[in-house]
Amino acid sequence: PEGFPGKGSLASLLLGHRAKAMLPRRASPESLFRENRTPSIFKTGSKILLHEWKQCFQFQKSYREGRGTDRVFIYAMARPDYGAGRIAGMKRVAANRRFQFEREVLDRGTRLLAGVDEAGRGPLAGPVVAAAVSFPVEWYADGLPRSLRGLNDSKQLALEDRERFYEVLTVNPGVRYAIARIDAGDIDTLNILRATHRAMSEALDGLDPAPMHVLVDGLPVASLRFPQTAIVGGDARSYTIAAASVLAKVTRDRLMVDYDREFPGYGFAEHKGYGTRRHLAALEALGPCPIHRRSFAPCRRPEPDFLHLLEG
Repeated sequence: PEGFPGKGSLASLLLGHRAKAMLPRRASPESLFRENRTPSIFKTGSKILLHEWKQCFQFQKSYREGRGTDRVFIYAMARPDYGAGRIAGMKRVAANRRFQFEREVLDRGTRLLAGVDEAGRGPLAGPVVAAAVSFPVEWYADGLPRSLRGLNDSKQLALEDRERFYEVLTVNPGVRYAIARIDAGDIDTLNILRATHRAMSEALDGLDPAPMHVLVDGLPVASLRFPQTAIVGGDARSYTIAAASVLAKVTRDRLMVDYDREFPGYGFAEHKGYGTRRHLAALEALGPCPIHRRSFAPCRRPEPDFLHLLEG
């Protein structure tokens, strides 16, 4: 796009004036790997690594193809003050592309929209949880507040980051959210897909005021009563969906920690109900407990007697 640096100028932006002497203008990270022509600056202890340089080219590719990304690696440069304004501009563009879908909806006249996502479709035990989130409309133009910088798909965040974002989202007065859960018994009755869709619907119904449009992670959900835009990989492409994914996952993880105390021996606090080797071994030894999903093949065994836990 107009004003966006080409490969040669991006190398100059990152490495300063020395870059032109070290990097061919049309060089790519792949060609340097093949020809063993790693620039000398990457061999002399600089904090700029070839991996990060490759990621910057990937950023250009993502920018040209219209894909959002916030993975722009800027480290120590030969001249740290060189092009600082342009770097900040690149970061802002990358971050604001995570609101691309939201702005497209707003451009069609919608003023109340929400993102919805779920956690816990795959585990053998515990509920499936869905969360719906609606941001202040000005964020879609101005970007996220500083306290939410780095927000991403919950699966790509460290535990401490998920917990931090959860606290910020749930105390910010401008953020409206609702969380719903469907327990194992209902999952067995409905099947996991319908249970997931019901949890999404209940979360959206909990928003006040109700949204006029919904961004959904994955495929369209026919049972939702709201107009929707389905986005494959949406939790990594939309901040609104990413926020919903964080609320859903943190809520479910906390529930599984509580269940670990109620039903010891299965390791729920560790694996959160997923079919890990330890979990399968515990199922073999102890049998399923009341929060296991009996419609899932590994759990189709009679429940053991849990009265001894109450007596103990």
